[in-house]
Amino acid sequence: MSADDAILIAFGANLPTEEYGAPAQTLKAALHRLSRDGDISIDLVSSFYETAPVPISDQPWYVNGVARISTQLSAHDLLQRLHDVEAEFGRVRRERNAARVIDLDLIAYGRDLLREEDGIQVPHPRMAERAFVLLPLRDVAPDWVHPVLGRSVGDLVAALPDDQQIRKQDCC
Repeated sequence: MSADDAILIAFGANLPTEEYGAPAQTLKAALHRLSRDGDISIDLVSSFYETAPVPISDQPWYVNGVARISTQLSAHDLLQRLHDVEAEFGRVRRERNAARVIDLDLIAYGRDLLREEDGIQVPHPRMAERAFVLLPLRDVAPDWVHPVLGRSVGDLVAALPDDQQIRKQDCC
């Protein structure tokens, strides 16, 4: 399978959970949960990155990564599963860019382009400007090309503004 056919999920968290502890542990548990039913296979997981909140705020730093998966689920059904797992792990959607115990985003579904009013948007509309998506994406799909912009992940990383703070975690 080529990188352009990849199904990619970005994940992140910046608040601990009572059940799993630190954000990195919660994210590992969520990836395990996604694959538990057998209809989603986690093929490759990026390094974990510590990232400053975007936009800049006084929130704790996030732990972020990207997983490359395989599934026969439709993009809609996969997005619903991601939302179900978020809810199972305690995510409550209140306001945009709020601190959270977990965030699972469908950032690419092969070459599919989906844009629905107040619904699914694939590829994710802001992924090309976010280091916390692009650097881990490069780990799992270094040859990936954005299906709308026609630019490689390497080009997108090179074009990132310098103000996004991100560092690879030593562990996880």
